[in-house]
Amino acid sequence: MKEKIKKREVLRRIIEDLKTKGKRIVFTNGCFDLLHIGHIRYLEEAKSLGDILVVGVNSDRSVRSLKGPNRPVLPEEERAEILSGLESVNYITIFDEPTPLELISTLQPHILVKGGDWTKESIVGKEVVERSGGEVAILPFVEGSSTSNLIEAILKRYEKRS
Repeated sequence: MKEKIKKREVLRRIIEDLKTKGKRIVFTNGCFDLLHIGHIRYLEEAKSLGDILVVGVNSDRSVRSLKGPNRPVLPEEERAEILSGLESVNYITIFDEPTPLELISTLQPHILVKGGDWTKESIVGKEVVERSGGEVAILPFVEGSSTSNLIEAILKRYEKRS
């Protein structure tokens, strides 16, 4: 499944080719640190909006800048490889910038997807996608399903043992 993981330039060429074949490209991004049911449901629903689902994964450095020094739990290569095992995900690329704006600008997806914890106005890349005739979709947030909640539950459960 590692063949799903591509460098940005290679992925750009693949996406351009798929577009010429009439495929609808869906893009989403995130940290995807400790994959959970919320991630799975979200990615499956995102895929249902088009033909090809591309996932931009925040690099380790990018995650640390967003989530703090103790994150990510899993390194970027592992997070990408875990995602590559999901049927709903067609391609993965890792980005090092603070936001996926450059990546979205490079790939020009038809549909940009984010979770329900985002407002349309706050979605990075919204203007790029809409300017090229694409759309932005916000999918429902799976309540209580987050990596932070999962980490907290693990810490609570195992601190009682020590």
